[in-house]
Amino acid sequence: MSGQSLLVPGEITPVRSVPGNIRRPEYVGKPAPTPYTGPEIQDADTVERMRIAGRIAAQAMEEAAKHIAPGVTTDELDRVAHEFMIDHGAYPSTLGYRGFPKSLCSSLNEVICHGIPDSTVLRDGDIVNLDVTAYINGVHGDNNATYLCGEVDEESRLLVERTRESLNRAIKAVRPGRQINVIGRVIESYAKRFGYGVVRDFTGHGINSSFHSGLIIPHYDSPHATTVMQPGMTFTIEPMLTLGTHEYDMWEDGWTVVTKDRKRTAQFEHTLVVTETGAEILTLP
Repeated sequence: MSGQSLLVPGEITPVRSVPGNIRRPEYVGKPAPTPYTGPEIQDADTVERMRIAGRIAAQAMEEAAKHIAPGVTTDELDRVAHEFMIDHGAYPSTLGYRGFPKSLCSSLNEVICHGIPDSTVLRDGDIVNLDVTAYINGVHGDNNATYLCGEVDEESRLLVERTRESLNRAIKAVRPGRQINVIGRVIESYAKRFGYGVVRDFTGHGINSSFHSGLIIPHYDSPHATTVMQPGMTFTIEPMLTLGTHEYDMWEDGWTVVTKDRKRTAQFEHTLVVTETGAEILTLP
């Protein structure tokens, strides 16, 4: 495994501005979002709007990822994604969500999720997760991926490759009439082949006009995830696999989640809609 030193918090720059003509989600400026009470099954118009949001989120993530290189700060990656979304008329969904101060999450190495972009400088050998969500036309599109920075050790490279594969396999398991726990069953059984941990306390989620609708998508075989998938349901699948334990600690910032043993972790995510025969990915660039 990489001999990189562990991460420490950096300096966070001031909140980036968003033009007044761009529509904000209802939670901006509030301590928490209003609980979602609408349906988990969306109509064709909502799904089409989510395709647009998802495409912008995917393109913004791709644009930021082009700048991943040793010496670049995570704050610079945030700037690139922020400006891309603004230029396309979208609001960065994470900005102001429960007080989160940035327009994407940047989670490096031992950070499982929700890392805050700051003055941290990328190093050769890092693995870098970017999590980008765009809000436009009243709906969200949410995706993330883990990228290699420079020359990455083989153990980390395989973790990233296999985490991507676990998402692909989970997407293929989506079918109307099946219970949601089939998703986690597929991910967990694949991860166990390699001795990876599967993070349990952070999950996929329902998404639509709400960033997190209340629908939970576990990435392990949960006996409680018995909701039956139906055409028109929209949610994310976002497995987080680790080289060690699935247990975690949280930094004092209240956001940054790191593996308890500080071993590396990777994540991939798409927003999906259940179709009559399977799933359509809504976060394609």
